[in-house]
Amino acid sequence: MSLDNSKSGRHEARQPRGKVRWRRFAMVAVPAGVIAGILVGLTAEGAIASSISVSGQEYTVTASTLTGQGFEQFGGTVNQGNGQQPVVISAIHQAKLYNLCQSVKVGPVTLRLTAGGANNPAVADNLIVDASGQTGNVATFNNIAIGQDAGTLTDDPGTAGTSGGFGQQATSMSITNLRQQTWLTTAGTFTLPGLSIGFGGSC
Repeated sequence: MSLDNSKSGRHEARQPRGKVRWRRFAMVAVPAGVIAGILVGLTAEGAIASSISVSGQEYTVTASTLTGQGFEQFGGTVNQGNGQQPVVISAIHQAKLYNLCQSVKVGPVTLRLTAGGANNPAVADNLIVDASGQTGNVATFNNIAIGQDAGTLTDDPGTAGTSGGFGQQATSMSITNLRQQTWLTTAGTFTLPGLSIGFGGSC
């Protein structure tokens, strides 16, 4: 899947050295219900500042298929300790991810999360992803508007980019064999059936 935006949800976790990556990954992979509820409410109101920083490390996300209802995408930036990082911001009102995999380096090893089989996908509401790159075999968009002013995007989940910037939106979409390098993910809810977390190879 494949998205400084004052209306998108952002969060920051600063922990003592040696614990940052573990806790950041946990917050991305399995957001707590209360925190997620607050995030989606603040996202809708544009109350979360875009100045919130991300860790200095990307993580990989793959899925055999991503489907979504209510899709928006536009350019933006995230804040790192060493400056601004350009990202593609993708927002999906209701997303399903089949055979989801997330992996991140934790020191010399890779922490790997999998969830959502072929008949029981991972499900996210008001999903917002800040990624540096995304690939897929086939991408299909229904009722798409390409080149729309990013500040005027109107499809759910209701976020928008900077006025005058490039944006696109569609009522529904799907991507097969999705692979993306991601800086930050937020969601109102993220349900992960068949969750497995452990050390292993990358996705």
